[in-house]
Amino acid sequence: MTKIDDIIVRLEALEKELSEAFDEAGADVRSTIGREKVRFTKEVRRQHRLLAKKWASYVYESGFLMLLTIPVIWGALLPALLMDLTVSIYQTVCFPIYGIPKVRRGEYIAIDRYALSYLNWIEKLNCAYCGYFNGLLGYVREVAGRTEQYWCPIRHARTPKATHSRYRFFLEYGDAQGYHDRMEAVRHGFDDLRARGEGREEASGGRGEKRKEASGGRGE
Repeated sequence: MTKIDDIIVRLEALEKELSEAFDEAGADVRSTIGREKVRFTKEVRRQHRLLAKKWASYVYESGFLMLLTIPVIWGALLPALLMDLTVSIYQTVCFPIYGIPKVRRGEYIAIDRYALSYLNWIEKLNCAYCGYFNGLLGYVREVAGRTEQYWCPIRHARTPKATHSRYRFFLEYGDAQGYHDRMEAVRHGFDDLRARGEGREEASGGRGEKRKEASGGRGE
């Protein structure tokens, strides 16, 4: 195992621990059913309703300049919806052909804050927008990352400040021999996703999957 692999393993363990800690936080005031449904105790719900700010007061306290930005921020919604549709169609059409497991959109976009009774309707709307937009960016990033792994799995000479989840599998910048020797194996190297149950809908229908099976699972 290389130093990079060792760091990645430790990071994944820490991310899992952090996720579990987030789930546990506040468990004393709510009971969770599955991964999506959350129920607060009766007393907590009552306290939440008492803390909700009137929407008129919320608007007044926001200030005139803040209100002027509303058309700007909400104007980004239409391009976001178009991007969502475009990326979803793209992976539905192309990923089975490439042999890439599809990204589960629902795992990235979470819209649940509207159920919080200590928020007024404007705050709920804003929270729904933020949840959708930020989740959409994560979803699109993962689709793009898997696409990049298939078409150009080479690391940059200067590592970007933020890298997607597939970047760790990429080949070293300037490693010409490695590129020619391992390109096919890397571009079809999605076994870690399939081990988690992703991409089952492609079965063995994708071109890349068939190649992997023919070569004993090495990628080609």
